[in-house]
Amino acid sequence: MNIVITGSTGQLGRLVIADLLAAGVPADGITAVARSKEKAADLAAQGVKVAIADYDEPSTFDEVFSAGDRVLLVSGTDFGRRVGQHAAVLDAAKKAGVAQLAYTSVFGAPGNTMLLAADHKATEKLILESGLPYTLLRNNWYSEMGVFDLPAAVESGVIVNGVSPDGRLATASRQDFAAAASAVLRTEGHLNQAYELSGDEAWTYGEYAAEVTRQTSKPVVHRSLSHDENLAGLTAAGIPEAFATVLADVDTQISTGTLNGTPGTLSNLIGRPTTPIATTIATQLG
Repeated sequence: MNIVITGSTGQLGRLVIADLLAAGVPADGITAVARSKEKAADLAAQGVKVAIADYDEPSTFDEVFSAGDRVLLVSGTDFGRRVGQHAAVLDAAKKAGVAQLAYTSVFGAPGNTMLLAADHKATEKLILESGLPYTLLRNNWYSEMGVFDLPAAVESGVIVNGVSPDGRLATASRQDFAAAASAVLRTEGHLNQAYELSGDEAWTYGEYAAEVTRQTSKPVVHRSLSHDENLAGLTAAGIPEAFATVLADVDTQISTGTLNGTPGTLSNLIGRPTTPIATTIATQLG
């Protein structure tokens, strides 16, 4: 068995490989796909095989896959262009006859109406049409994405976004999602399955602010903006309007419950509770 990880030098890809190695998968049974040898030098030093390929150059994937491979397609980050990039990987995987194509999708697809979900839903459609044995990893929001600006929030005493006071999201740590990807690649019983993956508990930004206050002993509160106020603030901060529209939509969708589901599938896959948001906050605060 050979396990191939695309996007291997990104934050998620590296964690997946680390989990595979920790679980006892031989290093030479893992192929890390990267855009250059330099980016994957540390992985190669651990004995992991490295293949050089680029989502924007389809022909570079022609020799990456072999019959029987188990592949994790880590979704690209180029919003609006990802479907074409993913299609190139799928074509190469189908030609090679891989045994499994796992994909990091979005929570709630295909019913998720977030603008950010469009590329994922289109990719899922391509996967189903390809006839490849698949595993859809429908990941909820990473907790790390919610705490990236935490130092500024502590300094200002306020967390400002477009999420309503009662909007809940069931995040989990990036490590949790990586462990799930590792599990479906190295164990049996996951073919032609779609897993809705989220944290065990959903939280509001008011609860988040209260936890930050508890850990820092500095008062922090959550201030909710309207959609239009939020969009104006994002563009004023220098974010291109097209992407600011996507980000504002995320907050609006959180407010309506798009990311608040807690089916328990993620903790079942990884064999332990998901990482609480309080733990991620503590890690970010150092």
